[in-house]
Amino acid sequence: MQKNIRPKEIIRQRNRRLKAVTLFILLASLAYFAYWWYLNRDWVTTDDAFVGGHLIKLKAQTDGTVVEILAENTQAVKRGQVLVRLDGTKAQIDLEQAQAELGETVRNIVTLNAEVETLRQRIAAKKATMALIKHDLDRFVAAQREGAVADQKVENARDRLMALRATIAEIRAEKNGLQAQVLGGAVETHPAVEKAKSRVRRAFLEYQRRNVRAPVSGVVAKRQAQVGDSIKAGASLLVIVPLDDLWIDANFLETKIADIRPGQSAEIRVDAYGDELLYHGRVQGINPGTGSSFALLPTDNSSGNFIHIAERVPVRIGLDAEELKQNPLQPGLSTLTRINISESGDALYSSSVNSDGDAYRTQIYQHELDGVEQLIDRIIVQNQG
Repeated sequence: MQKNIRPKEIIRQRNRRLKAVTLFILLASLAYFAYWWYLNRDWVTTDDAFVGGHLIKLKAQTDGTVVEILAENTQAVKRGQVLVRLDGTKAQIDLEQAQAELGETVRNIVTLNAEVETLRQRIAAKKATMALIKHDLDRFVAAQREGAVADQKVENARDRLMALRATIAEIRAEKNGLQAQVLGGAVETHPAVEKAKSRVRRAFLEYQRRNVRAPVSGVVAKRQAQVGDSIKAGASLLVIVPLDDLWIDANFLETKIADIRPGQSAEIRVDAYGDELLYHGRVQGINPGTGSSFALLPTDNSSGNFIHIAERVPVRIGLDAEELKQNPLQPGLSTLTRINISESGDALYSSSVNSDGDAYRTQIYQHELDGVEQLIDRIIVQNQG
């Protein structure tokens, strides 16, 4: 017997199933939204965030030709390690010239002192001669009264006495001029000698800086120097990246920045590791201006048509040092960063950035002039006679 088909019953069953599925989807969506809202209500998130770090550009400090490269990209280097050697021929010639100029200057000052002493002795000799002539003139004048000496002889003695006085005045002026040049002080403290000393120090420094050293420890990147390159002071050689001092530069929309404060906790997921690895950090500071304010060509909204664009404010987030040590990062990696704004945090424009690290100072240049003072003293002694 054939079963009767009831279209209305089929339609009712289908509608019931559709309503059940729709209700299930709606309840699932509401549950997911509630779950998402519960997890994210106290967080602000941005994917415009990147790993930041120090990119220390190593530049040549003197002119020269590259003769040796001792570090390559991806190699770790230590602070003070020689990375590039420059040809030292020109620097050595300049140093030898500066030493010769110092020796010549010292000899010139010694010569001036000797000339001053010579003029002093000449003055003494002229004074002795003048005393003798004056004594004779006194006798001639006494004898002239008795008619024993001719008037011409007395006049000649007086003329000789006047000539000697003029000569002494001339020699004394010359002596004063030389004394003004030597200033009556020690040779090694004379201004001309001090100037020559500075040239020696500068040339010595240039000679020492033919060896380019690493100011900090890190990993070499972007090597540009090549053997045989003739470079000038200031030319870029390579970059050193300290991988133990990294942070997150997160750019948040201005609509989300109001509740962000230094000291609040943050969670960072790096795209390179996906969701498997979670880094923790804390807000260290908020940039005192939007990115467009510091752009090379800032926007001028006072001219032409205006289109409102939400600006972004850079926020610096410090990473947990232990997590960074266990899972190293590189500057420039993209991240998904979120900040817990339910925490009170610190004052808005306070900062917990630590500038005591090795990337903020170096001591490798403090001893570049070691030995130069001994060299200068030796040159002065050798040329003082």
